[in-house]
Amino acid sequence: MTTPTDALTSHIHDQIAAAGGWLGFDRFMQLALYQPGLGYYAGGRTKLGRMPEDGSDFVTAPELSPVFGQVLAAQVREALDATRTHEVWEFGAGSGALAEQLLGALGERVRRYTIVDLSGDLRARQRERLAAFGERVAWAERLPQSMAGVVVGNEVLDAMPVQLLHRVQGVWHERGVTLGADGALAWSDRPTELRPPVDIAGDHDYLTEIHAQGEAFMRTLAAHLTRGAAFLIDYGFGEDEYYHPQRHMGTVMCHRAHRADDDPLQDVGAKDITAHVNFTAMALAAQDAGLNVLGYTSQARFLLNCGLLQQMELLALAQRAPAAKLMLEHEMGELFKVLAVGPGEPWQPMGFAQGDRTHRL
Repeated sequence: MTTPTDALTSHIHDQIAAAGGWLGFDRFMQLALYQPGLGYYAGGRTKLGRMPEDGSDFVTAPELSPVFGQVLAAQVREALDATRTHEVWEFGAGSGALAEQLLGALGERVRRYTIVDLSGDLRARQRERLAAFGERVAWAERLPQSMAGVVVGNEVLDAMPVQLLHRVQGVWHERGVTLGADGALAWSDRPTELRPPVDIAGDHDYLTEIHAQGEAFMRTLAAHLTRGAAFLIDYGFGEDEYYHPQRHMGTVMCHRAHRADDDPLQDVGAKDITAHVNFTAMALAAQDAGLNVLGYTSQARFLLNCGLLQQMELLALAQRAPAAKLMLEHEMGELFKVLAVGPGEPWQPMGFAQGDRTHRL
């Protein structure tokens, strides 16, 4: 019997052949994650959850603790008021947990909550989970000409396909995927004119990523968001740290059953593939397209500024430990960052009142 993973691998083989024997990693990652009916996000796996026992592959902040959405709601409410808007747009809503938390906390302050998600499987789960909110929740396959409202995206940018660049003996190559002698997927490097955005010190071999699709997303956001603000939360670094000479193996990682590995060519379609976010590139793309950078800081500092500790005091003791992971440095607190951008006159959201790191982008 042919499994979905087998069917996806066969499809990728066909795409490699059609492309002359080589696919850039960004194209491979697009197929592996989003190929309709076959890709990881198009299939029926549970994906998001708290433990391997529930069949999930990874946990995000809204699944870890409902306090995440409740605290983020304070920032969203302030942004709605500051920009005189009434709608929330969420990109990549996952299980619908964050939408449920925000809608519950914001109540009638949100007239419409629109979700943009490429996964039909996840959209179906979101509809079921959010049914109680009725027609206030909508789904969009494309953006309107103009948007007014607050945009949220939690762990969206990390799932956007990246290009791999590999410096070998001082020569830069683009790393792609081909078929090995045994017919299995294999790496293949081609010389390229592409370069990382900064020079990387040293002459050692160096593997890294560039984020054309993430930057394109920021430009698209700028083209459509006429009033409001966007808050993007993800794991990653500013440019200097992202392209540090010691980060020579890149950041591409796979996630399955709450375990990580670094081989995206194995078990294609059965696990998530991600790359850390270069927040400098995202901020510059937004700025070049006409948006203001409103703030950039760690998730811990952002949530503390928005009232995390006060919310935790209201929790039962058993609920405080998972909520604390949102801010602990060795958990999500430091690796995860928050970037806010918006059109019009710049203003300072509460999440960046202390500890803003925009100057370090």
